[in-house]
This record gives sequence, C-alpha cells and structure tokens, in this order.
Amino acid sequence: MANTLYTAARSAMLEAQLNWLSDDMKAMLIDRDAYTPNFDTHVYLSDVPGVSRMTPGVLLTGKTTTGGAARASNSTFSSVSGTTIESILIYKDTGVEGTSRLVVWLDTATGLPITPNGGDIIVVWDTGANGIFRP
Repeated sequence: MANTLYTAARSAMLEAQLNWLSDDMKAMLIDRDAYTPNFDTHVYLSDVPGVSRMTPGVLLTGKTTTGGAARASNSTFSSVSGTTIESILIYKDTGVEGTSRLVVWLDTATGLPITPNGGDIIVVWDTGANGIFRP
C-alpha cells in the first residue's frame, strides 16, 4: 500500500469540516494484518477493528500547516507490546468512535514495520516538504 488520505477526509477538508489546527487529531499504531483499509468506504474509527489497534490514540501537539503540509511535534506511544506494527493511522477524535473521522493512513514511514518490545515507541514526524501529509 502507500500513504493515503481517506476519501471522506478529503471531502471534509474541502467542506471545512476538518481543521488540522483546531481539531483534536490523534495517531494510533496499527497491525495491518488485522485491518485492511478501504479508503473509499471507511469513514470513522468504528470502521477499524479493535484487534488491529496496537495502541490507544495519542493526541498530536504542536500542529502547524507550514508550506501547505500537515506537521506536528513528535509523538510518544508508551509501553507498546503485541504483534508487528506496520501502519500509523491519524484520525480526528470526537470522543465517539462512530463520529471520529479517519484522516490519513501511513505505512511507508521510516522505521515501519516495527516489532514492539514493551518499551516506548517515538514517532518522529517528517519535517520535509510534505510533512506528515500534504492534502
């Protein structure tokens, strides 16, 4: 696969229903063997099976949109154990899985896949021209 924005997230951005700077955006580490994303039909976190979620969502901080790219401070996932992690999922957290919109799927990041060992996993977000993603 490749890093991809969910179709519904693209529409939400165009319709001013998704705001990178002011919405609570979270990242979650995912076992791709337990979830196959459908970028056209999956809209909410409730579309992602619980068994595929290797970590709870971590709130993204220090978000900017420099140069038209989404950026954030590095994220720490604490005490991660379980099966191999192949992907990172970013979503808009509303506090309700059925309304928490899926935003972007990342599976070609440096360091992926990773086998957790019970320690912390620190995601160092890309600071290049495309940042975490570019809509």
